[in-house]
Amino acid sequence: MVYIMYTMSFIRRIKRKSGVYLAEVENKWVKGKVVQRHLRYVGREADGKTLLAASISEVEVEQVKLYGPLLVLHHLAKEIGLADQLDPYGPEILSLVYAHCLDYRSLNHMPAWFGRTDLQFLLPCEGLTEKRLVGALDHLESLDAESWQRQLFQRLCRQYRLRPSGVIYDVTNTYLYGSHCPLAKLGHDKEQVKGRPLIQIALAVTQKEGFPLFHKVFDGNVHDARTLQDSVTQFRGYHLRPGLFIYDRGIVSGRNVKDVKQLHWDTLCGMPLRENLKKFWRPFADLQQLLQLPYRQRVGQTVFYARRRPYQLDGVRGQLALCWNERLQRDLRESRRDEILYAQKLLAQGQAIKPGLERFFDSRGHLRTAQLTAAEEFDGYSCLFSTRSLPLDQMLSLYFNKDIIEKAFRSLKGIIQLRPIRHWLAERVHAHVFLCYLAYLLLSLLQYRLRKTDFTAESALRELSTMYKVYLRDAKNRFHLSRVVTLTKKQELILKAIDKALLKT
Repeated sequence: MVYIMYTMSFIRRIKRKSGVYLAEVENKWVKGKVVQRHLRYVGREADGKTLLAASISEVEVEQVKLYGPLLVLHHLAKEIGLADQLDPYGPEILSLVYAHCLDYRSLNHMPAWFGRTDLQFLLPCEGLTEKRLVGALDHLESLDAESWQRQLFQRLCRQYRLRPSGVIYDVTNTYLYGSHCPLAKLGHDKEQVKGRPLIQIALAVTQKEGFPLFHKVFDGNVHDARTLQDSVTQFRGYHLRPGLFIYDRGIVSGRNVKDVKQLHWDTLCGMPLRENLKKFWRPFADLQQLLQLPYRQRVGQTVFYARRRPYQLDGVRGQLALCWNERLQRDLRESRRDEILYAQKLLAQGQAIKPGLERFFDSRGHLRTAQLTAAEEFDGYSCLFSTRSLPLDQMLSLYFNKDIIEKAFRSLKGIIQLRPIRHWLAERVHAHVFLCYLAYLLLSLLQYRLRKTDFTAESALRELSTMYKVYLRDAKNRFHLSRVVTLTKKQELILKAIDKALLKT
């Protein structure tokens, strides 16, 4: 309970056998000694609640502030000492991070958002100015990002007693407004939108918990495989015990597999089914042979039929698995055939067709059946490579259950509002992504604390959004106090899952 007096007086709790009473008192100097003078009886405490002596008609609501989600996020940030590492702009940076977890719009909206929250009592900051926020972004960008993230992860390991044995690495891209940022380049947009200036963002998370180890920003035209070459150097500094490095087929290369192996880590990755691998697998890809019960593997709700063979990738030995999924085959085949049938109509009308479909038609617009058959040969197949000897079911499970990093990217682009990036200075773009990275860190910690409940981090914050702090005033006696609105059962469950001490706050 927080009591605020606008005079030199203060509220004193007086314990009696009949209970705890509240009185307004003031200290005065009398003949060189401090003497406490009773001013008036204010109320009493019962069952952890404050009961005012004033009539309810004399109590006015002054302000209602957002409190619940911020209390939780700030608690998680304090546990890992986040604010201490961000001085002298800790309050401003944390305010931006919390806003990205909840309702971030833009930098110039931050002072108004701050005023609607109870952050002035959680952070040593009475208010925000756009000038201080810009300074906070510049300070964040000036940090040694690699060293800073490594030290933060080490504190995270100590706090949560982590011993990571698996790391998932992936790359996404996002677009920028304008074309003046030197990082923004035209590249392969993963959302299949052409003409947008992009940046690449690499992210590594723990395979079990989804806690981020590090992130790195690249120009928009840097290939995914190249990002891992640069990131392996950063990963080397973490000095983690040997484990499994998991990444997607767009990132794999012989050099990457070798670089990871030199760290005494093993690779589990997807492999693009190019012509050399198709030739390798053709003797074993006959469905009549593959669709046998011993080859059936279930991963969650998905059924695969899989076989594997010894394989070397640029001299690194491992196991190569071929996996077939009936649903994926059907979806790919029907999607392609829909496009081809639509293209036939356009050609008959003398109109242009989607790029890439020309190979399925001859000069007169007739379907080239052989080309369609060749395109459909490996529909529904995927290929995995592992340098560690794993049971086949574990190999498939570890790879296809790596959606934890895909959820991380969805969080970054969704609730955290990574995009669109409105900065054009490269330094500010780096700082903006860094803020989003820190916001994802807090969301991942919240998700971990909620792992035994049915709540996600996002749904929990949404549930807590009605947990307000109400500021009251006794109009007659000018007495001020604050109260947190009564918690719902769901809110109590969330706070208890995070830390029981929050119920007493």
